[in-house]
Amino acid sequence: MPLNIKEMIQQRLGENYELHAKHLNRTLVKVHQTVGFDKVYARAQGSYLYDRDGNDYLDFLSGFGVYNIGRNHPAVKQAIKDVLELDLPNMVQMDCAFLAGLLAEKIVQRLAAQGAPHLDAVFLCNSGTESVEGALKFARAATGRPRIITLQNSYHGLSFGSLSVTGNPYFQEGFGPFLPGTETKVAMGDLAALENELKKDDVAAFMVEPVQGKSVKFPKDDFYNAAQALCRKHGTLFICDEVQTGLGRTGKWFGFEHWKLEPDIITLAKTLSGGYVPCGAIVTRRDIYQKTFSRMDRCIVHSTTFGRNNLAAACGLAALTVLEEENLIENAAKAGAKLEAALEGLKKDHESLAEVRMKGLMGAVEFAEPPSVMQRMGWKAIHSLDKSLFPQLIVTPLISKHRILTQVAAHNSDIVKFLPPLIIGDKEIDRFVNALDDVLKGLKKFPGPIWDMGNNFFKAMKTPV
Repeated sequence: MPLNIKEMIQQRLGENYELHAKHLNRTLVKVHQTVGFDKVYARAQGSYLYDRDGNDYLDFLSGFGVYNIGRNHPAVKQAIKDVLELDLPNMVQMDCAFLAGLLAEKIVQRLAAQGAPHLDAVFLCNSGTESVEGALKFARAATGRPRIITLQNSYHGLSFGSLSVTGNPYFQEGFGPFLPGTETKVAMGDLAALENELKKDDVAAFMVEPVQGKSVKFPKDDFYNAAQALCRKHGTLFICDEVQTGLGRTGKWFGFEHWKLEPDIITLAKTLSGGYVPCGAIVTRRDIYQKTFSRMDRCIVHSTTFGRNNLAAACGLAALTVLEEENLIENAAKAGAKLEAALEGLKKDHESLAEVRMKGLMGAVEFAEPPSVMQRMGWKAIHSLDKSLFPQLIVTPLISKHRILTQVAAHNSDIVKFLPPLIIGDKEIDRFVNALDDVLKGLKKFPGPIWDMGNNFFKAMKTPV
């Protein structure tokens, strides 16, 4: 009998957490169950997820930024159907795939339209971390230099090379030692420290996220411009990791546009998939590209089996077309400004809400110890248990009471992050802001249910998996 996926889903949907606990990551299962994220979603459309009872959940996480165009967009679905119906040859490998060529052409055209015509050579891969890995290789091959510098608190991926250049010790714990030449991470804004390293003339590349993904932090000045100038002076390539910031997330097509930068290499992924088939890309100058593929016998010295497959290319073409035709970059800027203003308005009523940080629809709210006695007691009590516990007291009621999906942004921080699809409007903005307002009002009641929740989380964290 042929596999009947629809029947299997109908019969067994709901076993999600049991299956994962038995065969996959049981620690992750425990976390989901502890913090109330153990929902069973049966359907998704646009900005919403739906459970088996038809309850909607506002998706302000977008699969960590994958769903800029919303979930299950009909244009991407149709592109996949069309490709499948054509029975095209796929992954022949010893050929030049047509759809991959079309996707590369469209990416280059878009970059030219955004003021970066120098980025004219594309390598297609499967994911963000893979695009970063390739960018590191391209930089070393082009310069003949060994070192890569990144920023403190940066995040570039979890495979070994990308983890080596990630500037967040939380993700690196237990996996060292890391790649030689990747040890240096400079503080954002510290040009003196950066130049001190660059003048050694052994740095292949300086890589930044235009907006840091784990904390939504970015320079408020011309640090990136000055850093790029220093890289030019010392023969170092300037790389922008646009895996999360690219393709509209920040209210512009690419994050580097906010500072009018001219990066030598950018990395893309997430939204390029259309939410269906993994798709990533490295885009660079042709002369840099050719330093990697420098001879005929090195034509596949950097390669990836699935990187040029038809389904991924079709999804990329469809996703880029949707972003253009539905004016989603413009909506990201407009909706982001509305959301930022509304969140700033909450600060006057909630003394623990210290800062709102946003670029387009890439946002975070950061909390700090409140001045009032009762709220300060609750703050100190929770932080004495665990430094990363407080933002979970925001995220959990947002989903359990208000059915809004967000995330704790970074380990040992008091940051809640949100990445809504670029299609949101006033309805979604109002729902999120009103829900956050309600949750913060609950924090004013100490002792109270939300603070008790923190104690329960701490007890669960201390029990073995």
